[in-house]
Amino acid sequence: LKDNGSALSQGQRQLISIARAAVADPPVMILDEATSSSDPENEASIQEALSAAARGKTLLVIAHRLITVRHANQIAYIEDGHLKQMGTHEELMQTCEEYRRMWALSEEDRESVPGGVL
Repeated sequence: LKDNGSALSQGQRQLISIARAAVADPPVMILDEATSSSDPENEASIQEALSAAARGKTLLVIAHRLITVRHANQIAYIEDGHLKQMGTHEELMQTCEEYRRMWALSEEDRESVPGGVL
């Protein structure tokens, strides 16, 4: 890498940041839109690697892509800066109309994208 990684894409920079965090082995990891610039083909791989790196740790993931947090132990659904509801994906799908609506919209988006991940 030269020129402070200026030749790297934003997605590549995100991957390096995630790798650095995993190697540091902190007890708590906070990831804010960690895969937002990743291409659809790499996001599933990144999610698997994050899951492995986070075993036995606290992982706080901030994401707009619902697919990113689908398998989280707890999801906080926040709207207009206010916590609306918390639960697993399955619980929120049953009890939170707004979450269910957003999930349906994200599914439509995923179906319209080659590779199916958004």
